[in-house]
Amino acid sequence: MNARLELRRLAVLIIFNLILSFSFSKEIYAQTEKDEKETSEIDYKKEAPDFELPNLEGEIVKLQDYNDKILVLHIATTWCPFCNAEAPHLEKLYQEYKSKGVEVLIIDVKESKELVEQQLKNKHNLSFPILLDTDGSVAASFAPENILPDLARDEVMLASNLIIDQEGKIRFMSLLDSKNFDAKLLDLKAKLNELL
Repeated sequence: MNARLELRRLAVLIIFNLILSFSFSKEIYAQTEKDEKETSEIDYKKEAPDFELPNLEGEIVKLQDYNDKILVLHIATTWCPFCNAEAPHLEKLYQEYKSKGVEVLIIDVKESKELVEQQLKNKHNLSFPILLDTDGSVAASFAPENILPDLARDEVMLASNLIIDQEGKIRFMSLLDSKNFDAKLLDLKAKLNELL
């Protein structure tokens, strides 16, 4: 049964990458102020959906806890190779920017605490909070409506990065783009530097 679940996850990831690679242009996946005038299916400066999720210690974390901070949010699973490639760079970003009022969170989708702790937190020595979205509803709440309509909304958001400003507005959103994958988070850092 475990092998069947892993095959399903791999199939979803392959289909996801194929659709992204062939169906959409790069402009859909990363939106910043400079392309504000361009047509995009991602709402720019949209209010971030509120959430309450437990962290690995069982404490409830709310979006409101980050008022007056800039929040970098990454949506992940342990089986996603893109998420695993970005994890060490998220830790470096956190160490570099935390003194400037920037916080980092990972929201893990539909996985157990034990798995996330072992395969994400410990594997990558992450020092910032990881939240557990056990049913995928929070990840789904961030998904733009018309992007990849054939995928579950939580799956659309895997390996995505967002910047939420001090007023709770989404100022940057990048969805997985396997052709232009930015593991080192260069576009995200550029936007952070603009906002600071």
